[in-house]
Amino acid sequence: MFGNIGFGELLLIGLLALILFGPNKLPELGRSLGKTIREFKQGARDLLGDEPEAPRARKDVTPPAPAQAPEPDAPKPPGAGTEPSASQPQADRQDSRRLPD
Repeated sequence: MFGNIGFGELLLIGLLALILFGPNKLPELGRSLGKTIREFKQGARDLLGDEPEAPRARKDVTPPAPAQAPEPDAPKPPGAGTEPSASQPQADRQDSRRLPD
């Protein structure tokens, strides 16, 4: 707030204020200065809209988990009791690992 003002400079300013205004007037000036600064800050807060608001409900930004597809059954060995359909060619019935023609 005071930038590069050190302790010596603050002490000098305090002594000058004490000499200029006297010990009776100095506490009164401090109170009025504090009140002025407080009102200025409050006005700036009101102007900028930095009022503390009620906490907003947090929106969930992660998409919902996709529905899991049912796991396929384990492959059955050829001739394990399942009859191939008539629409499949004979070559596919014998070796299911064969690439299509």
